[in-house]
Amino acid sequence: MLVGRRTEMQSQAATVNDYLEELPEERLAAMSKLRRVIKKNLPKGFKETMGYGMPAYVVPHSLYPDGYHCDPKLPLPFLSIASQKNFIAVYHMGIYADPKLLAWFTKEYAKRVPTKLDMGKSCIRMKRIENIPYELFGELAAKMTPEQWIKMYEKNVKS
Repeated sequence: MLVGRRTEMQSQAATVNDYLEELPEERLAAMSKLRRVIKKNLPKGFKETMGYGMPAYVVPHSLYPDGYHCDPKLPLPFLSIASQKNFIAVYHMGIYADPKLLAWFTKEYAKRVPTKLDMGKSCIRMKRIENIPYELFGELAAKMTPEQWIKMYEKNVKS
């Protein structure tokens, strides 16, 4: 590992490019590829930013002025990626909120990846870089527009 490269779990980077520059070399290519695939496939309207110390894709206030209910000054979070200490993670709020999307993703992951899915409520953990299903994450990113996410978010927050 290079001296000065980040090893702690939450970055203080101001931009996504700064975040990537902090990564250990063995994570940089994988995280850069994951970022490219997500940006290529996300529907129009989501915005890339830093959120909670990681690259995030959010619904900006220009589309959803109410913002995130936990802190309305923040845009509505949707998807994030992170290089954590022992794994690379994808955090996808839509999987947490939509059982059909979760079922689709779980089925597709099992078909495409030789290792068992390691997942929390919205966190997909990949301990082996060589097993990251980039194409699948691109498909997942494309499955929900900002408008669909807002509708689902409001339904779940208000129920």
